[in-house]
Formats: sequence, structure tokens, C-alpha cells
Amino acid sequence: MSDRFSADGGSTGQARGTAGYARAADILAVQYEEVTFGEVHRDVLSLLPAGPARILDIGAGTGRDAAALAALGHTVVAVEPTAELRVHGQRIHAGGAVEWVDDVLPALALRQCPGQFDAVFATAVWMHLNAEERGQAMARIAALLTPGGRFFVSLRHGPVPDGRHMFDVSAAETVELGAAHGLRTVLSSERSDLHGRDSVRWSSLVLQAQDARNALD
Repeated sequence: MSDRFSADGGSTGQARGTAGYARAADILAVQYEEVTFGEVHRDVLSLLPAGPARILDIGAGTGRDAAALAALGHTVVAVEPTAELRVHGQRIHAGGAVEWVDDVLPALALRQCPGQFDAVFATAVWMHLNAEERGQAMARIAALLTPGGRFFVSLRHGPVPDGRHMFDVSAAETVELGAAHGLRTVLSSERSDLHGRDSVRWSSLVLQAQDARNALD
């Protein structure tokens, strides 16, 4: 979600990247739902799984993206460490086929829903992780992807809002880190901020795990 999510490998109560979100949850719930899944992810829609798939949405916020993916017929696990946002999500998207989980990067244990995923989303999450955590998180995500599975990641660029825990993370660094963990880049794009903030821009990346059929190529 916009300006969202996680941070360290401790308990969710200690996650630095969630700083400020509980306090602002009521306002953020409105902001997140003002834009649609299609608008936020317009550059990558053609790369979504073609048929029913298992999808992980990390930093799901109010579940806007998770609910949209479930409506497309996918099985969706929504990870959100901020209880106040989970409550909003379960209210706004009540009845949606989404499994909500309280968990956090980089460890992301997912004890109640083990296994791999055909796609993993991290929308406005990555910049909340420091360099060491980003390395750990990329290794974890690579392990969670099925052969040929795709990691959809968006990066926020711009001033850090007061009270938030963020880092300046470039698309180039993320591409390089993904490659170090066996993920090749299939899309990289940039766009302006959908909420009209002139000082904020976004990068969208899609990184793909090696397909077992091409492992010997």
C-alpha cells in the first residue's frame, strides 16, 4: 500500500518499519482505498498469473490489492503486521477470499500458511528495510516463489514522512539484489504519485524465479 510496511526480524511489535502506521490507520485506510489495484499496478497487470494461482501480498494494509487478486480467482494470503490496518481490511473487504496473517519481513515465518507462491507482492514495503534486512528478505522471497514465480515490488522515492522509518532504495540496487538470489528482471518502470505528491515518484519491478523447465539452459 502507499508508504507501507515492515522492517526487522523481531516480533511484529518491534518492527521498525511499521512506525507511525497504527496511529494513522484511520486516515491511511481512506487513502489506500482512494486508488484502485488496477491504477497502482497498471504497468504490471499483463504479468499476473494467467490462471488461478497462490499469491502472497506482503504489507497488505487494508487489503485493497489482496481483495482485487482474490476477485480474479486467486488464493491470496495477506500479510499485515499493523493490527489497526488488518481490522480495517477485514471490515472493508469482508467476505473476500483472503487469509490474513500477522507477520513481518525479513524473517516472514508464515507458520500458518507454509509452502510456495506463484506470485509475491510487496507494494511500498521494500524501502522500510535496511540493507541487511533487504538481503535477508530477498533470500526469503526467492525461497517462497515457485519455479517461474514472480516478485512484484514497488519502491517509493521522495522525502520521508515524519515519524516513518524508510531508506532510499533504488530500482537498480533491487534488480542487482534479485539477480544475486536467482531472480531475473522482466519489467522495470517508473510513474508519478497517484495521490498528486510532486516530490514522490514510484518504481515498479517484476523479478522472476528460474523456471525448472529452463534450469539446464
